[in-house]
Amino acid sequence: MNLKAAAWLIFLLPVGMPAQGLDPAAIAKPVPGSWPTYNGDYSGKRFSPLTQIDQKNVRDLRLAWIYHIETGPGAMPFGPQIKSTPLEVDGILYFTVPDNAWAVDARTGQEIWHYKWETKGGIHIGNRGVGIYHDWLFFETPDNHLVSLDRKTGKFRWAVEIADLNLEYFSTPAPLVINNHVLVGVGGDSLDDPGYLEARDPETGKVQWHFNTEPRPGEPGAETWPDAQSMEHGGGMTWLSGTYDAELNLLYWGTGNPNPVHAPQSRKGDNLYTCSIVALNPDTGKLVWYFQPSPHDTHDWDNVETPVLFDADIEGKPRKLLAQAARNGYFFVLDRTTGKQLVTAPFDPELNWSKGVNAQGQPIPDPAKEPKTDGVLVNPASGGATNWPPPSFDPQTGLFYVSSSPSYSVYYLTDTSEHPEGYGGRDSPVWAQSALVALDPKTGKIRWRHIYPEESDSISGVLTTAGNLLFTGDPSGNVIAFDPEAGKPLWHARLTSSVTNGPMSYELDGRQYLVVGAGDSLYAFTVSQH
Repeated sequence: MNLKAAAWLIFLLPVGMPAQGLDPAAIAKPVPGSWPTYNGDYSGKRFSPLTQIDQKNVRDLRLAWIYHIETGPGAMPFGPQIKSTPLEVDGILYFTVPDNAWAVDARTGQEIWHYKWETKGGIHIGNRGVGIYHDWLFFETPDNHLVSLDRKTGKFRWAVEIADLNLEYFSTPAPLVINNHVLVGVGGDSLDDPGYLEARDPETGKVQWHFNTEPRPGEPGAETWPDAQSMEHGGGMTWLSGTYDAELNLLYWGTGNPNPVHAPQSRKGDNLYTCSIVALNPDTGKLVWYFQPSPHDTHDWDNVETPVLFDADIEGKPRKLLAQAARNGYFFVLDRTTGKQLVTAPFDPELNWSKGVNAQGQPIPDPAKEPKTDGVLVNPASGGATNWPPPSFDPQTGLFYVSSSPSYSVYYLTDTSEHPEGYGGRDSPVWAQSALVALDPKTGKIRWRHIYPEESDSISGVLTTAGNLLFTGDPSGNVIAFDPEAGKPLWHARLTSSVTNGPMSYELDGRQYLVVGAGDSLYAFTVSQH
């Protein structure tokens, strides 16, 4: 073929043809109706602009298809759960469970390909999904590998180790693709390992930069630890995906709790940068600012919950905001340019572990509520007032929505030695309840609260849409549509289990779909067209 003919062929190719792949720039402003990254776009709002499914026809939602996963024998003794949010690109859904990735037809639910990683071990607690760079797909494994596949065929490209399995790290987040960086986080509790975040090259998997969530001696933040040993074993895992502001070129990521867990006697101080929101330059990994919602955590309340980005007027001026409903039961709103705290308020009305809020907007821990050898009753339990299931912000209502679990546990200190390791305590659950909470980010006040009747700590992710709807799940195995303004249930459908992921929505051929994961099955709903 001569150059003139090749040029003419390229001219004839339709714009957005799958062969062109997913440019990272398109994640900042997704093609209408697509879902190209874990939270739908970089903001973490999980708000769909689609309007076909609305309050007038939501009662006509019907099941379009079900895809039931088969993983074969492996390391999940209680069966796989779909905790990943599927990505929709070019009419194909991509999703994971530990060690497995799939591509299915978004119109029919028919399998296109299935890839299985041969695991070397690790904790198979869950996997949040994939990241896509052009026509390459990336996911993390419980034995700490970043795996890259060809998006169209599922063919293996390469795998690189991102953490040491012998140190009992395990990896769960959906990689976040920004420009030519694949952002990967890690998890781990048992051996008091240090946490970190890395950028990897999508071509090769090589490290581009590495950010430690605990400083090293002499670095800023080191003064919040008693010594080098406590820093080196301090935790601060990065096991849930972050968010990104392309205009500011800032990456926002939540970090986990400090180690030893429950036993703080060897790590006096605030323990930066654990239980924090960190803002980094995504090209260098350099820290720009931080905010710590849980200084010196003693209750296993990591702070990895999604930092949600949106703009609004606060105190009479327009602001670029970041909001987080944290596992410790507090709701925070920050200026995402500077990290300045603007709002701090409890969204769990019964939390009892703090003595108020300091001048920086941080909760003040109550020493009387630290774990004790004879036990102490604390709200919330170690599972938190919320956890990893993603929240949502609806720009139409101006409200922030989060699935919450008010709960009580008795916390015990079991290792009273001078240098405890791993879990130096435990908590024994007493009572839990599940609720859906709507918060006003300008004040932190609860606008409405829907309490589910069951005593359960089961919570699901949240999706809001421009059709004036909110979708989530309840502890009884229903997917539910709510009126996001009033909190009134409008529709529900019974599934085989509770919703186990963050719901998402997309549009193909003029038809809007709602997709939720429940246990080992993916369900797609749409409105019947006559």
